[in-house]
Parts: sequence; C-alpha cells; structure tokens
Amino acid sequence: MDELPDQLVWEILTRIKKTNDRNSLSLACKRFHELDNEQRQSIRVGCGLDPANEALTSLCNRFQNLAKVEITYSGWMSKLGKQLDDHGLLILSSCCPSLTDLTLSYCTFITDVGLRYLASCSKLSALKLNFTPRITGCGILSLVVGCGNLTLLHLIRCLNVTSVEWLEYLGKLETLEDLSIKNCRAIGEGDLVKLGPGWQNLKRLQFEVDANYRYMKVYDRLAVDRWQKQCIPCENMLELSLVNCIISPGRGLACVLGKCKNLEKIHLDMCVGVRDSDIIGLAQRSSNLRFISLRVPSDFSLPLLMNNALRLTDESLKAVAQNCSMLESVRISFSDGDFPSFSSFSLSGILSLIKMCPVQELALDHVYSFNDVGMEALCSAQFLEILELVRCQEISDEGLQLVGQFPRLRVLRLSKCLGISDDGLKPLVGSYKLELLAVEDCPQISERGLQGAAKSISFRQDLSWMY
Repeated sequence: MDELPDQLVWEILTRIKKTNDRNSLSLACKRFHELDNEQRQSIRVGCGLDPANEALTSLCNRFQNLAKVEITYSGWMSKLGKQLDDHGLLILSSCCPSLTDLTLSYCTFITDVGLRYLASCSKLSALKLNFTPRITGCGILSLVVGCGNLTLLHLIRCLNVTSVEWLEYLGKLETLEDLSIKNCRAIGEGDLVKLGPGWQNLKRLQFEVDANYRYMKVYDRLAVDRWQKQCIPCENMLELSLVNCIISPGRGLACVLGKCKNLEKIHLDMCVGVRDSDIIGLAQRSSNLRFISLRVPSDFSLPLLMNNALRLTDESLKAVAQNCSMLESVRISFSDGDFPSFSSFSLSGILSLIKMCPVQELALDHVYSFNDVGMEALCSAQFLEILELVRCQEISDEGLQLVGQFPRLRVLRLSKCLGISDDGLKPLVGSYKLELLAVEDCPQISERGLQGAAKSISFRQDLSWMY
C-alpha cells in the first residue's frame, strides 16, 4: 500500500461512504490518517461531543477542509454533558473557512449571538435549524446579511422566530432556491409574500403550519380575507409542499398554485380552501408534473366543508389526467376520522389518472371509493410498478387475487386493510412475481400466508389501532 500513488489512495477513500469505515481505515497507518484528514469534508456530531467546545476545536483542526457540518442533540440529557453553545459556533466560523452546509438540531443552548458569529462564513450556502428555541428573527437576519450566498434555508419548530425581516432581505438578494418553514407558529402564509422578487429563483418550497395551533382558529381565518392580490413570480418552482395551510381564493398561496409553470412535484396536506379551480389551473400550466400527493379532510373532520364548494372533486383529478402526461406518482389520502369520505374523489376520478398517465406508483390511504372494481381496472395499468393500500376497507380477497395479473407490479404494500386475508394472497404463492410484499397490521393476514408470495417479505402485526 505504501507504493500506491496518493491519487489512487484518494480515489479509494472517496468510495468509502460509512463514517465508521473511514475512521477505521484512518487508523491503519499514518499515511491513510493524513490523507483522510485532508479529504474529509463532512462530519456529524452531537451528544458524544464532550466537552463540546474543546472537542469541536480538535475536530476542526484535524479536518481542515470541512464543508458540511451537522450538529444534533436529539435525545440529549444533562448527564451527557453540556451542549455546544454560542462559543462553539465562533470556533466553527473561525476554523472552518470552507463551510458551506450547516445543520443545527435540538441545539437549545445556541442563541442569536451564535448566529451572528456564523455571519462571517461567507461561503455558507445552506442552513438548517431544527428546534433551536432561543433563536429569533433578529439572529436569522444578521446571518442572512452576512451570508450573501445562501441558497437553502430550513426552519423547523423555531418557535421564537416572530419577525420576518430576514425573509424580505433574502427576497432582495434573489439567491434562495430552497425554503422550508415548518411549525414556526409566528410565521403565517401571508408572510411568504414578503419574499418578493426572491420568488423568481425559488425552486423548492415547503410550508407547514402547526395543526394544533391552526385549528383553534381555522373558522375565523377562513372567513376573513386578509391578503391583497400579489404578483408572485414563481415560474421556476419545481417542488411545492403545503401542510395545514389556508388557501384564500384568488390570493396568497392560491396565486402560487396558479403560476407554477414548471412544477414537477406537488403535495397538499389538509389545506383548507383549495378548490377544483386551483388544481385545474395548476394542471393546465404544469405539464411537467410528475408527482402529486393530496391529503384532504374526511367528511366529518371539518364540518365547515360539508356541502361546500371548496371541496375537491373528480374534476381536479380529471384535469390532472388530461394535462399532465408525465405523471408518475399519485398519492391520495383522507384524514383519520370515525367516518369515511365518499363525497370527494370517486373511483372514476382515480382511474382516470391511471388510464391517461404513465403512473408507476399509486398510494391510497383511507380511500373508501376504491374497491374490487378498481383492482380489476389496475389489470390494464401498463406502467404501475408500486401499489400501496392503507385502510382501503372496500377491497376484498377477490380484488387482491387480481394482483398477479398486474402487468409490471414489483412492490405491494398493504396496511390496516380489514377485508383481505391469506386467501387473497394464494395466487401469488410460488410465483415470485413481486420483488417485495409488505404487510402491516392486517388482522386476517398471517405471516405464514405470505411465505413464497414474493422474493422479499416484510410482516408486522400490531392491532392496537383497532381499539
């Protein structure tokens, strides 16, 4: 090994992905140790960093080309030692001149002071903050002012971020491509408009409202029109995910849905106020759509929507089927509730997607309109490779037995389905048509009934959900 050129050893090191393996190799000889120190570009540390500041200093001095650092204190307890604090971020900013990607998770000792230290990291382009309760909007503003190349910003459960001047500043920079804001209670849908010209370069947006915080006042906000019409330039958006949001007709996020011309992925989860016209407009403009996921309220989960024009219907699905000829993945689900939903998407609407689009993956959760007739229709699904059925109680063994006739199906996942049993899987036994058969919490299916039904089997039984 001593005779191998450095370039070849370097290539060997790049192919070793697991950190434990890299650490073991670096201990094999002094040469490997030095080359690993020079090449290592990412580390992930947390509870084992004790004493935190001293240990981080040692790591930064050893790996001087670090570009990606993740610090996570998930599961931390005081007996594990003191967490990394603001001084630790000062060390990081001073000793890691190549830092481009930083993730801080459950770092409860870090404040705005620490973020101000990071403002000197001129190369920082990606920042992820997950439950950093002492950080406020002022700290984020000081960071984005110093880090003018920020393209990715994720804020998750940052409960003290109440001001959004940083969002307006980022909009003026027009560098942001990936923005994720989840469960930051003081940041609402209307605040997103402050991104202004920054919408032009945004390619990925994830916005999630805390469900418990939102539904206490959903009825008041749905009736109040607080948003003014805005011109939002989001033609370059590729991925859009909205969870527990309120979509005010013709305003705010509804404008975003209507202007995404190049959208490839859309995920709408319990978004109150979405209308057929919103989805139809989206489908007509986004011919490149490849993935759609819709989770909507069941009939009785939000009584306000009963017999309301805001409810999505088959018209939405048919518009997607007619306009999105590249659609590959479809996920439809209804929220948990004591009552199923029959008044939204029908079997006809769902099958229109299968018939008119090259759908390779179909996932249905709590969709009571999908039954044995739907399973029979899937026998002609020429592109379907992955099928996931969760709490689809209208499917029986008769429908399940048709799986063997699906032309290209490779993966079948069944969960919490009451109407199917071992008998439904018998035609698959011995055929090994499926690469994977995964069954979870289906009371009438036994592990023995799965044997020989696929090349790979996964089985789990926990019936506590039934009681």
